[in-house]
Amino acid sequence: MAKGYSAEEIREKLISILSGSSTGMSGMEISEKMKINRITMSKYLKVFAADGLVRQKNIGNTNLWFLEPGQESFEFPDDYFKITNLFQEFLQKGSDSQIQSLVKNSIHSGGETKRLILEVFLPSIELVKNQFDSGKIGFAEQNLLRNIIFKSLQIFNQHNIVPDSKKNVVLIAADYDSHLICDSAATIFNSNGWRVSNLGDMSSAINVLFDLDFQKLLSKIWKQKPGILIVVVFSQTIEGLNFFTDSINPLKEKFGKQMKIILSGKSLKKTKTNCDLFSEKLDDIIQWSETTFENSN
Repeated sequence: MAKGYSAEEIREKLISILSGSSTGMSGMEISEKMKINRITMSKYLKVFAADGLVRQKNIGNTNLWFLEPGQESFEFPDDYFKITNLFQEFLQKGSDSQIQSLVKNSIHSGGETKRLILEVFLPSIELVKNQFDSGKIGFAEQNLLRNIIFKSLQIFNQHNIVPDSKKNVVLIAADYDSHLICDSAATIFNSNGWRVSNLGDMSSAINVLFDLDFQKLLSKIWKQKPGILIVVVFSQTIEGLNFFTDSINPLKEKFGKQMKIILSGKSLKKTKTNCDLFSEKLDDIIQWSETTFENSN
């Protein structure tokens, strides 16, 4: 970090300086305007180049730096609503590159992973589903848009976070419609330092052997039983909720009281399946999991 500046502040100042220059600037010019040591600024430029913020171009004997297209800074928490509108606008255009740039800009501008997922990604996932259900888009376009969202979710996971061995969570999507919600939950849990085992869409695993298969998996990922283990099942149908919880609940006797089960889906009120928490809201699931972990210590 340069003296007196955070990395976020340097990024914002760099964007401001380069956005006003169509002909590019040398490293020395940038360091003078930023009032940062040339060697230190050079290191930052290399980091920002790797992040896709700037690019270097040789013109004659001079190395010039340019701002990559679509780069901007945001102010949080004020700009979460703006990000949502931009995300959905780019999504409707099928613009993968614009969305990825938007997400990276949001992260580098200090946007919180949890709020970006809850306030930007989840409404966009719901938007795509509603458009498909209403016949505005077909299955092929729905898949295209869902894949764009999925790819942009992976950007959050590019940052290495050392998980806490005592915070274990297994995530299951019982159907196709729940897959992206499951991936969104995995992203938030990962950012909060959980050891995440995201099984994704497990609808093809609905058979009489699932309980044995799942028990074998838990014995591997929670072998020494440190801390707690939370299993979250996302489902849009009663059948999915009932199958997976009926298969998983008997395992609680084997793995102990530190194993918890959460169900999430719009049909929760119609099911009597036993679990530790019912909730449609991902925010509640995350908060309950954190509280349960804290109380277990």
